[in-house]
Amino acid sequence: MNEGTRNGSLNFINRSIMIDKQLVQNLILEKLQGTGYELITLKISAQNEILIEVDKLDGVDVEFCAQLNHYLVEQLEAQGMDDYSLEVGSVSLTAPFITKMQYEKHLNHDVEVLAADGKKYRGVLVSVDEDSFAIDTEVMVAVEGKKRKQKEIQTLTFAYNAVKYTKYDLKF
Repeated sequence: MNEGTRNGSLNFINRSIMIDKQLVQNLILEKLQGTGYELITLKISAQNEILIEVDKLDGVDVEFCAQLNHYLVEQLEAQGMDDYSLEVGSVSLTAPFITKMQYEKHLNHDVEVLAADGKKYRGVLVSVDEDSFAIDTEVMVAVEGKKRKQKEIQTLTFAYNAVKYTKYDLKF
């Protein structure tokens, strides 16, 4: 009986090579250097489906995504890799922020924050620094001499590592 056969039937052995994520990341970072773009997401599935999401402070250009795609195809083929699918695009408008640049991009915009304690806040992103960010949000406060609580704007500051997510609060 020949190798790869069993009971007279041919069994194909899948010898496809898993694409090295570090190699792809290095290729992307090389291409992004000096462009203002940041790599936000790089996922490679077991089936070699590559998903790349980039972002830039002043927005993502479709032409740049096409150029990055073309560059990666050339580089991967030069490495002898051809069994993959590749998708390059911008981050979803409502995806959670991952980098400081994404916070900066959304300064003075409405955001939603899910704190580590599970409490959700909505407000305007008013500041971003190295370790934290702040939002202005409406809260109901008791006012002395009044029966009803009144709305008041409070600034809440969060450490980046003290939130489960922060994302753009899309309103229609």
